[in-house]
Amino acid sequence: LCLQVPELEKATVRIRQPERVREIIQSLREQGVAKLQVISDFDMTLSRFGCNGRRCPTSHNILDTSRIISEDGKKKLKDLLHYYYPIEIDPNRTLEEKCPLMVEWWTKAHELLVQQKIHKSDIAQIVRESEAMLRYGHGDFFDQLHKNNIPLFIFSAGIGDILEEIIRQANVFYSNVNVVSNYMDFNDDGVLTHFKGPLIHIYNKNNTVLQGTEYFQQVSTRTNVILLGDSMGDLTMADGVPRVENILKIGFLNDKVEERRGKYLDSYDIVLESDETLDVVNGILRYILTE
Repeated sequence: LCLQVPELEKATVRIRQPERVREIIQSLREQGVAKLQVISDFDMTLSRFGCNGRRCPTSHNILDTSRIISEDGKKKLKDLLHYYYPIEIDPNRTLEEKCPLMVEWWTKAHELLVQQKIHKSDIAQIVRESEAMLRYGHGDFFDQLHKNNIPLFIFSAGIGDILEEIIRQANVFYSNVNVVSNYMDFNDDGVLTHFKGPLIHIYNKNNTVLQGTEYFQQVSTRTNVILLGDSMGDLTMADGVPRVENILKIGFLNDKVEERRGKYLDSYDIVLESDETLDVVNGILRYILTE
């Protein structure tokens, strides 16, 4: 497979079942562009985890730490993070335990943001001033999908308005890109009044929220999926896609690599360790899309 996709020889790549991966990629290529869709997480998957030894912000971080949030607001948001984040990543808690707590966290965070009287007109500038970055190779990634009319479905527990602005400022927000995330609702004066439902958090990201939508109808014949994520919660993003024939799961293992490696290799077909690029994804797409 490395002959066809040389990027798989990168030192960052780990694959537990190379033969199985080869078969899936072969099937994706043989069945062609018309059957393919890409489903991806956003924060730390399409966006970068770090740069020059510093963490890059998520779409929530960009807002939480921006100049438009009061010092008191920042402190309260940070307190929520310190309380709930250890729960989110606790391997000893079940999903049933975590889900209501994640809903609680996101709901409280959204309520705090609403109290800040955020203006819609500030969002573009906040993103511009932030250190958010898409991964290296994002231009090639978005371009390839757009040119071949392959739907890119971005599924994010982050803030939709912020992540859309990041993609827009990178000049890659094409017509084939569809986002499901947590969106703000503004009043006639452009002030944030609430977040629109349904609430998307890290453990309820699956395609059932799409059922009955126009997008769901459009992609119903696209039964081959490339899934990109960076957490265990991302593995369910294609659940609810009707009649999946082939799915290739590519996981970005950004942090605590030694500790989490086994779990990621059990769950994802290809694991990319501390890789801030989309090189491997682009290489696979190039191979699938080449006549």
